[in-house]
Amino acid sequence: MGKPKRERALKDNEARAVARTIRVSPQKLNLVAAMIRGKKVEAALADLTFSRKRIAETVKKTLQSAIANAENNHDLDVDNLVVAEAYVGKSIVLKRFHVRGRGRASRILRPFSNLTIVVREVEEEEAA
Repeated sequence: MGKPKRERALKDNEARAVARTIRVSPQKLNLVAAMIRGKKVEAALADLTFSRKRIAETVKKTLQSAIANAENNHDLDVDNLVVAEAYVGKSIVLKRFHVRGRGRASRILRPFSNLTIVVREVEEEEAA
């Protein structure tokens, strides 16, 4: 029994990894995600390794997870993978208050983000 198996949302030559509730604003995370969009995975990993942004390490771990999913779960060739999509979404926002002078308080927003990376296997001609 049980419910029927759901159709796969991605194509057969794609794999995906999602990182949820990353403690950084979506705007800052999107700067790093835009840096790797459309690149081969080797070049994207090299860019993230030497990036000076704090969040680049988390993006790199998510990209490595997408590569591992492609290799182990979908039998794709790692050498022909390209970062097809890297997009950022909003998650929760913690609301905090900062004490100010004269008995006042100001609001501090601590946003969280979600990151989705989709890698796609391409042919040798397209990858070069």
